[in-house]
This record gives sequence, C-alpha cells and structure tokens, in this order.
Amino acid sequence: MSTLTHLPFRAVAFDLDDTLLRDDRTISDRTVTVLRLLAKEGVHILPASGRAQQSMKPYVDQMACASLYLCCNGAEIRDAKNHALLHAEVFSMEIGREIAAFGKRHHLYSQTYEGSCFYYNEDSVWAVRYAESSMLTGVCVGDLERYIQEPRNKILMMDTPERIAALLPVARAQFAGRASVTCSKPYFMEFNPPRATKGIALEKALNLLGICLSDCLAFGDSLNDLSMLQAAGRGVLMANGRPDLRSLCDDLCPSNQEDGVAQYLESCFQEVFA
Repeated sequence: MSTLTHLPFRAVAFDLDDTLLRDDRTISDRTVTVLRLLAKEGVHILPASGRAQQSMKPYVDQMACASLYLCCNGAEIRDAKNHALLHAEVFSMEIGREIAAFGKRHHLYSQTYEGSCFYYNEDSVWAVRYAESSMLTGVCVGDLERYIQEPRNKILMMDTPERIAALLPVARAQFAGRASVTCSKPYFMEFNPPRATKGIALEKALNLLGICLSDCLAFGDSLNDLSMLQAAGRGVLMANGRPDLRSLCDDLCPSNQEDGVAQYLESCFQEVFA
C-alpha cells in the first residue's frame, strides 16, 4: 500500500509492441524498474496487447508486478499472478468461418490461435515473421475456413500496408456489429468479437479492481489502442505512434526506443521517483 499522500493515477495500462517494447521486442531494465516501483506504491499495472495469452505471458512474468493483463485486443482478461482467465469474449464458429472466407476471397494470409500455437492458411514469409515475433509455434492447416470448428477470439490477416488500408473499411462494413476490426501494425488486420476492444476490456478490468476509468493512465501507438486511450482518464500516444491519432489523444510521450513510457511515468509520478 502506498505511503505517499497522493498519486495522480491508480492504474497504468499500456500496449506492448511499439509502446512498452523496444524495436528488438525487449523491455528495458529502466522500464521494468519504473513499473515495479509504481506497483510497490499501490499503482495497478495493466499490460494490454493484441498478442495471444501465451505470447504475452513471458513479458508479464518479466515485469513481475502486473495486476491483470488484456490479451487479443481485449478478448481475454487474465490474472497476472496465476494467468487464470477472468473474462472472455468470442465470436461464433459461423462468423469465424465467414471471416476466414473473407480472407480467402481477398487472397490474404490468415491465422487463428489456440494455446501456444497459431494456425495459418498458407506457408509464407508472414508465418515465419510472426513465429519469430510472437514466440508461438505456427501450424499450416490449409483451408482456415474448414479448420475453424468452434468459436474463436481472434483471426489475424496480413498483407502490405496499402492493401490492409484499402480492405480495412471493407471488412468493417461487412462485419459491422458482428466483429471488431482493427490493426496494430500497418500490415495487420485483426478480427475480434464485437465487444473485444481494449477500451471495453480496460473498463471491465478496472471494475474488477474497484478503480474508475478516470483514475487510469494509458499508453499506445496504433489504431487498436485508440479505444483504450480514449477511455482512460489520460491517453498518451507514443512519438512513434500513428500521426492520425495525435489529435485524438490527450498527450504525447517519447518513442518506444527512448523508453517513452518510463520517461513519462517518472515525470507524472514525481513523488515516487523524487
């Protein structure tokens, strides 16, 4: 419990890739130290990523100070101590198959998740790169539409940034009200259940902790972070974040390569780091 008289926020939420993580996908010692000091003072630490649970787990364990964490763009909320699932959102098998068919029709690399594996439709450089970045094992299943036999919490598609930008509004129109469609990287298009957004999940997680949204500070860099940045009491965009989000956020911090989250937290919580 904090011994300090006043803290500006009771919770800090943040994206991982291109936000907390450096470009080499590591968390700096400085950042880990800052997060642990805040947690020691009673501030709740909430990692929130588009990554699947098994891909987030090593980072959550490295921090060793988070309260809860949000996976798959908010489709799951998990306890950071024992990784137990506290809340889940899924879309039906039928919608999952329709999403996979959308990917097939537009000739997109597509994948879904289960445990420590991702299951994809065709061998390509996208599968190789994703395995390297996610620490998950890829399994080629060919026809993803046929492979999907149960509800799912996420389907990810990849292509050039130009094609993803062109197809994002098409996908949003087709699946309006039935799936949340967003992107965390310019070459990703992510499909989640309609109530699986970081903003909605953040509110649910804070409710579990007895904290108001206004008492939360959030950091992010991309489109899938926007709902969280706007829901939190203060939303901070990374300097390396999407330029089109700058006018929609409350503040800006240095880039992920400069430990921007840690820098901002040290300034915001001066009483802790004095």
